[in-house]
Amino acid sequence: MQVREVPTRTCVACRTARPKRELTRIVRTPDGRVVLDPTGRLAGRGAYLCAEGVCWRNTKTKRALDRALATQLPPDILAMLAAGHPEPKQTEGGARGQE
Repeated sequence: MQVREVPTRTCVACRTARPKRELTRIVRTPDGRVVLDPTGRLAGRGAYLCAEGVCWRNTKTKRALDRALATQLPPDILAMLAAGHPEPKQTEGGARGQE
């Protein structure tokens, strides 16, 4: 059986490489909107943030997300970033192991 390699991505705020599933993707869509991408599959230019609230808050001051997406972030996204990570990511499998 062949072992699948886990894809890694880098948080634009803290520059830490982590498995892709541990990061949240923010994408600039082809029509210019900036949105959260919970599936990690939306078309467009993407940037990743880790779940650390500090990383979410630092993106506003460092403007790393603006540079990564090559656009200025809209006020609603800036407010969400200032509040910190919206919710912890669910691990795949959810209730497994509790059977």
